[in-house]
Amino acid sequence: MTSPPDATTAPPPATAQTVVPKVRVPFWDNARFVCVTLVVVGHAIQRQTADSDNALIVYLFLYAWHMPAFAIISGYFSKTGSPNARQMKKVLTDILLPYVIMETIWTLVQFLVEGKREFNPTQPSWTLWFLLALGIFRLILPYVALIRWPLFWSVAISVGVGYFDNVDTTFSLSRAIGILPFFVLGWKVREWGLIDRFRVMDRQAWWLRLSAVGVLALWLAVVVAFLPTWREMDLRFWFFYDRSYEGLGEDQWWGGMFRLVCIALAVLLSAAFFVLIPRHETWMTGFGQATMYIYLLHSFVLYPIRETGILRDENSSAMWLVTMILASIAVSIALASPAVRRVFRPLIEPKPSWLFLDSDAGGRSKTDPTGSRRDAQTGRPGR
Repeated sequence: MTSPPDATTAPPPATAQTVVPKVRVPFWDNARFVCVTLVVVGHAIQRQTADSDNALIVYLFLYAWHMPAFAIISGYFSKTGSPNARQMKKVLTDILLPYVIMETIWTLVQFLVEGKREFNPTQPSWTLWFLLALGIFRLILPYVALIRWPLFWSVAISVGVGYFDNVDTTFSLSRAIGILPFFVLGWKVREWGLIDRFRVMDRQAWWLRLSAVGVLALWLAVVVAFLPTWREMDLRFWFFYDRSYEGLGEDQWWGGMFRLVCIALAVLLSAAFFVLIPRHETWMTGFGQATMYIYLLHSFVLYPIRETGILRDENSSAMWLVTMILASIAVSIALASPAVRRVFRPLIEPKPSWLFLDSDAGGRSKTDPTGSRRDAQTGRPGR
């Protein structure tokens, strides 16, 4: 049983003359907005983690699962069939072109502020790694779908790549491979029909929501209880999935086992997070339709704050931590506003019809590469 369409009335049945409209399901937009806002929070408080235990607690609590949850959503809305011309164009217009544009802008900014004279698109600047990872995921998913036990192999590859120093951050390859299991898990959740089978779109039972709160609270308690250990071993870098185990200071054979624990922890915490996301339309639902703008633009807002060093020493207090968290929420809302979207649409959603052999630049572009269009009749992602 699927949740009712996101509309006041049911759509007409599909016929040869009737095209079933695609509507957005509030749950996914709510989840995406919360995820991207947590990304902004994590980047905003990162400088404070060196001097503030409170900041490190929040940072470790979030980084254990918030990007894996984002990757799960991306996988859920990805297609596995052989890509047609329109879909291949959308990889260019939704992912690769925004990446090149934003990487060029970042190079100019770093030249003007830091005097850095280097343009190297093979090494993504700061937040841009996820765009390249999405591009890699979309390109390989049709092949992944052909093999048996794809989820098992994605986990095995993610764990195994940590033993190789020569797989690095070039084109975000190490990080893409590291978080691949979450993307594949999202796709398999759709393939298995778990959303419908367990009626995920329905309001969750109180005991399940209480259990989800308990899971997240337990992880927070573990972070607080063993904080000196986590700081000493630089646990936060394990949650980046972008370094070899030797690069993380652990060249023992069990390094892979620890990554496996991180993956299992991320899945558990992500599941708890999804249980707590509102199923109905809320104040943040509309903002969840523009998470691409938040993700790509927030780094320019935070860059001056990070580089001035004002979030160190005495400015790493709990008051400053709360201030930065609230400011991050405000930044997310502002960057998803219609005014900002109108101004920056040519950069975030380029439509270069001149680039292609025909006039179709890939159809109407989306405001988020994860995609959340769902068929109003089946409740499944649009094909």
